[in-house]
Amino acid sequence: MLEFIRSDLSQLSAYTQHTNDSHNLPKTLDRLDVNESPFDLPDELKQKLSWAYQQIENNRYPDGGSEGLKDAIAEYVNESGGSFTAENISIGNGSDELIRSLLIATCLGGEGSILVADPTFSMYGILARTLGIAVTTIARTETFEMDLAAAQTAIATSKNPPIRIVFVVHPNSPTGNALTATELDWLRSLPQNILVVVDEAYFEFSQTSVASELSQYPNWVILRTFSKAFRLAAHRVGYAIAHPILIAALEKVRLPYNLPSFSQAAAGVAIANRQVLLSTIPLMLAERERLFSALSQISDLQIWKSDANFIYLRCKQPGSRSFSSRSFSSKNSDPTIDLCQTLKNQGTLIRHTGGGLRITVGTPEENQRTRDRFYQFFS
Repeated sequence: MLEFIRSDLSQLSAYTQHTNDSHNLPKTLDRLDVNESPFDLPDELKQKLSWAYQQIENNRYPDGGSEGLKDAIAEYVNESGGSFTAENISIGNGSDELIRSLLIATCLGGEGSILVADPTFSMYGILARTLGIAVTTIARTETFEMDLAAAQTAIATSKNPPIRIVFVVHPNSPTGNALTATELDWLRSLPQNILVVVDEAYFEFSQTSVASELSQYPNWVILRTFSKAFRLAAHRVGYAIAHPILIAALEKVRLPYNLPSFSQAAAGVAIANRQVLLSTIPLMLAERERLFSALSQISDLQIWKSDANFIYLRCKQPGSRSFSSRSFSSKNSDPTIDLCQTLKNQGTLIRHTGGGLRITVGTPEENQRTRDRFYQFFS
């Protein structure tokens, strides 16, 4: 209808999330679908943010370089390995903006394509395709490790355009597994004309990072976020850690004033009060193990260990045991779709992705309701 819109966009789908799209849904929902922290900021930190907002000149543009925040982030990153400065940090309006900037800086104009291993975070492929960048997808094994033989073949045969970026998540979303020693060795073996993007969005839960290796691999970049463990999903703050030359390239393609002043202030308060904000992680990890143990008792489920703040499971194929008519609307339907919709109707939102279900670890009360609803579904 609008002929000036690129024709290939009609083939693409936008990133979507659960919405309260039915009047029949409960008014109170357990939002366990997007890997947010279940805990809001403590009142004392909200008061600090309120004070910080009072200091903002709303008629002025934000600090375009986020210099003070970069210094604070570098100090925080150095606690887990490395010797970084503000020159190693770029800040984005969420990690999504940084992913897009990396694509623009490396692959745009037919100069490159990307490699991903599905299932994984969908925005790598979505953002690449919106920019007209080709996406090569490889499979994962039964334990969700990358098919490295397929990855190597793809890199060797992709010539026009060549693969310029390999995206990995450490630990992976939605499956929760950290990179193995074999996968890390493969990433170390890649030539320096290929950018390796290691997304560590769940670092604070896994405590597994490659930050200490960045000085040896200038073709690596780490992405992290304030949206998960730091509880700032509403403020959309992500950051990249990389060689200063790559950071300079990201700064060239970054939109001016990309991060609002209040988001910068919120991230600064979060960094300064990280002991308070990260104190809930032991509770969340314990809850993750309790939820894993409880759902593992359901024989119809296949569930995997996780290094993140969520767990991943799939329903075994109908026929592996006699499913009751109460459980599945049709023997030919995807059981996970039925299960996801049933829980949604009861007030528990979880994510259907990659042929399975990803469940964010919530509060103890939310997790108990999740367990009860799973047991009810399979009873």
